[in-house]
Amino acid sequence: MDPASATEDCLYLNVTTPRHSSGRELPVMVWIHGNGFINGAGSLYDAQQLASSGDVIVVSPNYRLGILGFLAHPALDHGRARNLSGNFGLEDQQAALQWVQRNAAAFGGDPGNVTIFGESAGGTSVCAQLAAPGSAGLFQKAIVQSGQCAGRKWSPGPPTWFPLPRSEREQHGVEVAAAVGCSDPVTAAECLRAKPAEDLAKWSDDGVGSGPTFGGGMLPLSPERAFATGQFNHVPIIEGTTRDEHRLFTAAIEIATAQQTTPAGYREQLDALFPAPDVERVLARYPVSRFHSAGEALSAVVTDWAWGCAVLDQNRMLAAETPLYAYEFADESAPWFTELPKPGFPTGAFHGAELQYLFADEQLPGPVTPGQRQLSATMIGYWTRFASTGNPNGDGRPQWLPFQSGNHVQSLAPAQIGSADLAQEHQCPFWQSVGS
Repeated sequence: MDPASATEDCLYLNVTTPRHSSGRELPVMVWIHGNGFINGAGSLYDAQQLASSGDVIVVSPNYRLGILGFLAHPALDHGRARNLSGNFGLEDQQAALQWVQRNAAAFGGDPGNVTIFGESAGGTSVCAQLAAPGSAGLFQKAIVQSGQCAGRKWSPGPPTWFPLPRSEREQHGVEVAAAVGCSDPVTAAECLRAKPAEDLAKWSDDGVGSGPTFGGGMLPLSPERAFATGQFNHVPIIEGTTRDEHRLFTAAIEIATAQQTTPAGYREQLDALFPAPDVERVLARYPVSRFHSAGEALSAVVTDWAWGCAVLDQNRMLAAETPLYAYEFADESAPWFTELPKPGFPTGAFHGAELQYLFADEQLPGPVTPGQRQLSATMIGYWTRFASTGNPNGDGRPQWLPFQSGNHVQSLAPAQIGSADLAQEHQCPFWQSVGS
């Protein structure tokens, strides 16, 4: 793992080109990395196969993370900041897109054919750039992979890495400033800038965490509101999740605490997530006896409620306004992390599992079986064809129909690429009645 950085001097990017030049201007794909707006780097994702197989150029920028990238505080508004505070990391991404516009031709790219794509916090970033008026014209297509873009409605826990209102982010910023000795609003900006980065970074992942701020400035509206009202950058979009998203998060907590989720702990988690009248209904629908463990049961609940059904709602909003291709990555045998112990339940198509099918990633072993390698080739074909034309179809791949207004998306699994009913798979009619 790379050592943590203690400087804001991180605004570098990587450019990956095909091994052999085609002599024409190529589509440019700008990859926005994830990891909760807390850590990560563009260089962790080796895009050589994506670039060479798909005949595209891949640009992977870094952006400021944590407190340095997402602190919202009134004292930091305007002045040296172009906009209101809270979205410096998003502005860094926007600056990278502007750099691509200026320089794409120099490395064989077409500045008029740019696709932004990202996973997890990177997917949330793509949603934010879709909603940001200042990003209009900087990209022509977008791919959202496992982005939490809808806010607290679907929150499975602390609001750590999805968009929050300015009032809430600013309250957190004022509390952080006071905690590091910068409580005077008159001198807070100068005081904060004088603090060592290490002192500030400690607050990047507390109860509220780091993430976009909406309400004025770069994001006048939340992505969710922008999508619902049609006030976003209308470009063709691919959007999807993995079938077993939350198994990664449950596994990470169990590994970090060296404690498996118990049936009692499962009940406690449900009590924290849902109104009391609904907890018994959830337990009846998702009893521990149906799963390998209570941890897997909890993962199924949160995956269905906060991921599968949430993205289906968002699919419908977006498809009403712009061409949308929706998917679910569904390889139940996706290779697990090389240095992370496996939990006591099947890991399935966990959060981030699809990354190794698009990139070479040191954290993940990559496709193992012939079927997985074929799936990787198909996904690279879909992603890069979409980047080129706005339509993922072609070259003999299984047909991928645009999302309409129903429940069906393209299921991506070895030897099983076809249609999947998200509403049935994730029990969305049941979840529509929870909390109502």
